[in-house]
Amino acid sequence: MFTGLVSAIGTVVSVSGEGDLRRIVIQTSYDPATIALGASIACAGPCLTAVSVQPAEGGCVFAVDAAAETLMRTTVGSWAPGTRINLERSLKIGDELGGHLVTGHVDGLAEIVERTSVTADASGASERFTLRAPAAVKHFIAEKGSVCLDGTSLTVNSVQDDRFSVLLIPHTLQVTTWGERRAGDRLNLEVDLIARYAARLAEARA
Repeated sequence: MFTGLVSAIGTVVSVSGEGDLRRIVIQTSYDPATIALGASIACAGPCLTAVSVQPAEGGCVFAVDAAAETLMRTTVGSWAPGTRINLERSLKIGDELGGHLVTGHVDGLAEIVERTSVTADASGASERFTLRAPAAVKHFIAEKGSVCLDGTSLTVNSVQDDRFSVLLIPHTLQVTTWGERRAGDRLNLEVDLIARYAARLAEARA
C-alpha cells in the first residue's frame, strides 16, 4: 500500500528485454540500505518489485521487472533511458497517511487535455490540469474525491463526463515530474479504492 506522496524522483538508466517482460534499471537518491530485495516501490504509479539494489553516487540503482499486464495497462512500456518517474516506497505501520490509500494497481491511462496557470505568488504559479479519463473508469472519479496520477495523490476539482481537473501547487510541481507534463501526455491513473469497492457492491446488490 502507498499514499500517493512522492518521496523521490527516479531516472531510468536502462531498459532490456523484449515482448512480455522488461527489466528496468532506475537511479534515485534512496539509501540502498533502506531497500530490501523484493520490496514494493511505486514507480510513476504501478507497484513494482525491486529485484536488485546497488549503491550509486548520491543514492542507489535498483532494477524492477515489468510483465505483460503492466506493459499493456501503464506507461511503463514507453520508458527509455532518461525518463524521469515519481517514486514512493510502501507504507510501514505507523507511517503518516498524508495522501489517500493507493494500491499501485493502475486502472488505465488518463490524457492531459489542457494545462493552465491559475495563480502566482512568491513560490511560483499553481497549474490546473484538465484530463480525459478512460471510458471504463470515468464513473469512479468524483468531484472532491481522490485520484492517483503517475503515483501522485490529488484531489479532483471538477468533473464533466470523461473530463476532470486537478490543481498542482508550486511545491508539487517542483518535487514531482508534474512540472514536465504537457497537453497530450498520458499518465497512469488509479481510481480511489473506496469508490471502486462501493461501485462493485452496488452492482452486486442490483
